[in-house]
Amino acid sequence: MRLALTLAVLCGLAAPAAAADLSTQVRAWRAAHEAQVVGQLADFAAIPSVAADPAGLQAQADRLQDELKRRGFDARQLSAGAGAPPVVFGALAIPRARRTVVFYAHYDGQPVTPSQWRSDPFKPVMRQGLSGPDVDWRGAKPPYDPEWRLFGRAASDDKSPIVAFLAAFDALQASGRRPSVNLKVVWEGEEERNSPHLETILKQNQALLAADLWLIGDGPLHQSRTRTIYFGARGNAGLEATLYGPLRALHSGHYGNWAPNPAALAAQLITDLRDPQGRIRIPGFADDVRAVTAAERQAIAGLPPVDEALRRELAFGRAESDEGLTLSTMRPALNVTALRAGDAGRAIPAEAMVSFDFRLVPDETPERVQAKTEAYLAGLGWTVVHTDPDAAVRLASAKLVKLDWTGGYPALRSDMTTPAARAVVAAASRAGGGPVAVLPMMGGSVPIHLFADIFQVPVIGLPIVNHDNNQHAANENARLQNLWDGIETYAGLMADLSW
Repeated sequence: MRLALTLAVLCGLAAPAAAADLSTQVRAWRAAHEAQVVGQLADFAAIPSVAADPAGLQAQADRLQDELKRRGFDARQLSAGAGAPPVVFGALAIPRARRTVVFYAHYDGQPVTPSQWRSDPFKPVMRQGLSGPDVDWRGAKPPYDPEWRLFGRAASDDKSPIVAFLAAFDALQASGRRPSVNLKVVWEGEEERNSPHLETILKQNQALLAADLWLIGDGPLHQSRTRTIYFGARGNAGLEATLYGPLRALHSGHYGNWAPNPAALAAQLITDLRDPQGRIRIPGFADDVRAVTAAERQAIAGLPPVDEALRRELAFGRAESDEGLTLSTMRPALNVTALRAGDAGRAIPAEAMVSFDFRLVPDETPERVQAKTEAYLAGLGWTVVHTDPDAAVRLASAKLVKLDWTGGYPALRSDMTTPAARAVVAAASRAGGGPVAVLPMMGGSVPIHLFADIFQVPVIGLPIVNHDNNQHAANENARLQNLWDGIETYAGLMADLSW
């Protein structure tokens, strides 16, 4: 009921019979082509399109360009120069369409550590559920079990949205339905590396990429499995901290209580920066944070409750905060993502390293985050350096830390009340036959602020993949029912969107 009320407030539109007919036609097409759709996703996931394999990235870009050309798109690759994976661009003009919509996703995946995977990350495997047995899907006769999952790097993040787009377009063509908007696609090849060349490509091709709306395929659905629309994403800033003790590892018995222990200093650094509730201790850190609006709070209040079920599923005794999962992602976060110090040899290590992950919200910037963090640590007596310290610096410093800041970009939170926003929520709801979950901002990060800054049009998230997809981790997977729903959602946004 709360979700329905939220939707009514945001769009005030009911589902007409035409939208139901469209979903029925798309679903029928998908049911007749399940093997073809899954086969395409498996083929894509088998391509090693990761930063460590430039040939794999190029192979995936070439395949995507060919897929668009076969469907009648004006397709090409946009480049920022040697060493930068191309952006795959496609455009299709629709007669009498008044609006142009860009569908964005990325075709690159996170790096892999094969030993952590149950199977080869680039030899996709179908399984029953998250931990079930392997399934011979190629030998099985559709319809496939919608709970089956295809395991492989980037199968979910982001190759599922790309496959859903292509399948949705095919379904519309087969049913004789014409898109209601001009279509453009932007499929990027280095999002998992903080998109270092994306801004250049966008600015160099600003006229080519002009549109009335950007729809972002990245990210997972709400944890309730409800079809989801989001209106922003947190920014990020990475930080690697190195703590220093003795020049070489020392026997913990002979030197313990005397030689400084960098592992203990790492623990002190963490507690200096964040409290047990995950709140950032840096004074003034929240000064730039944009307040949550009444409409955003209303949308959050209308989401299906998931916190308790998730806590039990993930088996932890308490959440860091008591404000709820979604509301907690509306504020900045400082996460500890890795700790490295010594080994089990009973020695005081010479160094320790901590990986921090700042998640930013509007209107913070990575530059101000860095300045505030370093000033705060200096005030606590830390000696902050940015290069490897020599002996003189080590001797003169009681608490020495080297900080390496990596990449980063600001957050985006779009206006949820614009005509385009209401139209997207309404079309997605009609495609799914019921209210969608509306998120003011996704907890993860994607550099969508660039689209809003450069093109000055609404930017709205259209995720389709399962929330428990092991995104960025070993055994990444894509649940088939999410792919089926995604095809319907994409078809609805292509053929039933107007404002």
